[in-house]
Amino acid sequence: MIKSTINPSMLPLLCESVTLKPTQVSSYSHFTNNLYSKANKMSTSFSHKHKPSKVESPNSELLHLREIPGSYGLPFVGAIRDRIAYFYTQGKDEFFRSRIQNYHSTVFRTNMPPGPFLASDPKVIVLLDAKSFSVLLDVSKVEKKNVLDGTFMPSTSYTGGYRVCAYLDPSEPKHALLKRFFFSILSSRHKLFIPEFRSTLSDELFPLLEDQISKNGKANFNTLSDSMSFSFVFRLFCDKNPSVTKIGSEGPTLVGKWLFFQLAPLITFGSTKKILNLIEDLLLHTFPLPSFLVKSDYNKLYDAFSDSASQILDEAEAMGLKRDEACHNLVFLAGFNAFGGMKTLFPALIKWVGLAGEKLHKQLAREIRTVAESEGGVTFSAIEKMTLTKSVVYEALRIEPPVPFQYGKAKQDLVIESHEAAFRVKKGEMIFGYQPFATKDPKVFEDPEEFVGSRFVGEGEKLLKYVYWSNGRETESPTEENKQCPAKDLVVLVSRLMLVEFFLRYDTFTVEVGKVMLGSSVTVKSLTPAKSCS
Repeated sequence: MIKSTINPSMLPLLCESVTLKPTQVSSYSHFTNNLYSKANKMSTSFSHKHKPSKVESPNSELLHLREIPGSYGLPFVGAIRDRIAYFYTQGKDEFFRSRIQNYHSTVFRTNMPPGPFLASDPKVIVLLDAKSFSVLLDVSKVEKKNVLDGTFMPSTSYTGGYRVCAYLDPSEPKHALLKRFFFSILSSRHKLFIPEFRSTLSDELFPLLEDQISKNGKANFNTLSDSMSFSFVFRLFCDKNPSVTKIGSEGPTLVGKWLFFQLAPLITFGSTKKILNLIEDLLLHTFPLPSFLVKSDYNKLYDAFSDSASQILDEAEAMGLKRDEACHNLVFLAGFNAFGGMKTLFPALIKWVGLAGEKLHKQLAREIRTVAESEGGVTFSAIEKMTLTKSVVYEALRIEPPVPFQYGKAKQDLVIESHEAAFRVKKGEMIFGYQPFATKDPKVFEDPEEFVGSRFVGEGEKLLKYVYWSNGRETESPTEENKQCPAKDLVVLVSRLMLVEFFLRYDTFTVEVGKVMLGSSVTVKSLTPAKSCS
């Protein structure tokens, strides 16, 4: 922790002393480490001359109160300027990194896309360190009503006219009932998690990966993973393969289109041509896409779940929910939360493990095969004993969280603390956290930009409280009263299972990686079959 603090009156000198050229700031952690180091060295010499306001933090440190730096610019113009910088002239990470550099703070004000005309108020307070970010997980301090996607909310016409659970604040009466419904679904099917996922991997992922590599010398992991993920989710909730319903093999495409129309204001195709960017900005970021263009796709999904998940919907009615409202929430849970999460989760996991190389692969294969053999197979108990496998999954969730953004509105006047200062936030102000920076905080994680598979082994488990991917700390559990992902434990389980099944079959593999609209793209170049597996 920081032992000395920054005096506001010394900020001009501090800013001058740590100003870096853009080429010197290669990463968020590089810059913030320099900033913290300079601040600590200088603050002591100034403290006897100035006595600014201070607040006492829970760990008994005294932090100086500082005005939140940053600017929203002129109405309308400032929001457009920031949107162009975010999507096109700087890009997401540089947008945040440059402002840390300019303001010498991991807390600042800016506008977040999409801005006009999709968001009535794009102004946010940005939190980019692990300490300040945690306020977004405290629903006693921040309101989560209609903030799932940020400063805008897609039309409820995408969800049958209902505000589904993800858009509700825990203070709203329907939130507890819907989350209880989700817990009931997961609890009643927990015995299916392992056998159903293993079966889906064996039937719909690995044989197709091998076949594509054999024929083409490479395999598109994302496409095959999407198909496998949708099949698993549908089978889990509906007790049948989607191929025997009216969805057929279209599931990933139907959900993909439905997701795109809702999330288009947050997406860029990454073109380098200015004219194409101008057209994209006008079409995706300025006006809402009409929901009727995907209405028939959504109706197919709704009808398939309505027909095939009758047992779940009967339980929902018994709990006091309307059947159609329960079904729309089930489609959102399965399509947006589960499939949408896996769409980014599994490619990111395979990307980082693949790039880590053969040394980590050997360690994982040895642990997985040894434990599976000693435990008599792949069971909950066996998976819990695979400590390196668990750590690798947590590290993937830390370095590339499937949902990078969190939002919340201050429920009352707050004082938010970073490592270096405290900031006053007024009731009603929108607070935004960019998780990939918070979970790469160099004040918390050593070598935060590096993928370290064993990071959370042994004493490293203490760092799990700074892993926030589930909209909560990894050390905490979802409840009806919070906004933590109800399927948190299932997500971690299937991620571990992905690695378990991979290294029961293969000794090592190689990948090429890139970027797609939401997440990473992975091309598997080679698979080396296991010489011996249990």
